[in-house]
Amino acid sequence: MAKSGSAKNTKNKAKHARLMDQKKNKIRKEKQTRKDRLKAIMAKAKSSGSDS
Repeated sequence: MAKSGSAKNTKNKAKHARLMDQKKNKIRKEKQTRKDRLKAIMAKAKSSGSDS
């Protein structure tokens, strides 16, 4: 006989999925920020390197 009431793991799974998505988005954002910062540094070095 099936249990009555809410499903067993749905709340916990939803919470875990949300937290893991936050973590992945944070890592993705940090990677992009790092890449953009490196591009800016490279552009600055390229422009100032050709001056001297």
